[in-house]
Amino acid sequence: MADNERTLVILKPDAVQRGLVGELLSRYEKRGLKIAALKLELISRETAKRHYREHEHRPFFASLVDYITSAPSVLLILEGPEAVEITRATNGDTKPAKAAPGTIRADFGLTIGRNLVHASDSVESAAREVETFFGGGGVIDYTRAIDAWVVEE
Repeated sequence: MADNERTLVILKPDAVQRGLVGELLSRYEKRGLKIAALKLELISRETAKRHYREHEHRPFFASLVDYITSAPSVLLILEGPEAVEITRATNGDTKPAKAAPGTIRADFGLTIGRNLVHASDSVESAAREVETFFGGGGVIDYTRAIDAWVVEE
């Protein structure tokens, strides 16, 4: 089987509050990505600040932290060949107005501040983000019956 990558996805508070979790999980699974870990969590301010530290000096940092900690999010680790790139393509452009039709953000998003999902932007970021939110635990290594039909050897 092809080399697998892991990527972190956050279904943000707007996705949870709008009842879109099942629809969004289905989109990732239909692409062939495997859910390796999944949990519902109210992200702490400390974790949010660590996760978004690259934006610390940006004017929107405080409101971003307020938003991501305002209600539960669904955190998941997706796995598969080129998981980072495939997940980001499934999500669409950060700005919903620029997202390609058929992507999550184009189909369900209106503004950048409520764009439903976060996904790691590189394999390196994914490793750091998985550690931040899962601390090395909660990942289940398993084989799906469909894997041979989704990924060539």
